[in-house]
Amino acid sequence: MTTRTTGTREEWLAARLKLLEAEKALTRRGDELARQRQELPWVRLAKEYRFHTGAGDASLADLFRGRSQLLVYHFMFGPDYAAGCPSCSAIADGFNGIAVHLANHDVMLWAVSRAPLAKLQAYKDRMGWTFPWASSDGGDFNRDFNVWFTEEQRRKGQVQYNYTRGRGQAMDAKSPPEPVARNAAMCGTDVPTYVQELPGMSAFVLQDGAVYHTYSTYARGLDGLWGMYQWLDRAPLGRNEPRPWKRRHDEYEQG
Repeated sequence: MTTRTTGTREEWLAARLKLLEAEKALTRRGDELARQRQELPWVRLAKEYRFHTGAGDASLADLFRGRSQLLVYHFMFGPDYAAGCPSCSAIADGFNGIAVHLANHDVMLWAVSRAPLAKLQAYKDRMGWTFPWASSDGGDFNRDFNVWFTEEQRRKGQVQYNYTRGRGQAMDAKSPPEPVARNAAMCGTDVPTYVQELPGMSAFVLQDGAVYHTYSTYARGLDGLWGMYQWLDRAPLGRNEPRPWKRRHDEYEQG
């Protein structure tokens, strides 16, 4: 653990004012990055993607539900998982509160996973979530947006994830990193099956009947969407993650 210092209120205030300037600079940089995201060229989608939803089969355009913008969280929940990824579940815990605000600001928020719809709905009920969740089971959506790979692709180094080509989370299944092994076990599957799925977020716009892809982010590009981490980054000990600790919200000991 990092050694902490103590000081007087005057020393604290001087250090805090210095930090404030850095925080303001980061805020301004964040505003500039947001502007650059919005200036990315739109790519018209030629392929017709189909999804299974609680309201029946739907196209990608149908997921907009009358809005012009669509945000999709690529939730790690493969067909052979017994439950959703605990890390994805932690980020999704924040969706309920914001989805209604987005929907009333011309933006639909969906989660999309490859697991069959019945599995997603059962898990959604368990978690108490209300945001819309679609199954892409049987389609190419996850493959095309680089959040699902075959074991052969991973073995041959053909994974294109976070705009880098390589093996992705390549590892020896007999001695995987502790967080990966733990998450795989919590999903009721083995490591090779678990790491076929990867997380991400993609944005789309609907204009004149055509759907355009505007943005995607992966890996630590998702950090800003984790409400929990934004709070931890302001806590005295920060993220404080010497070992895996996240569980689904109904798996913590009640105290």
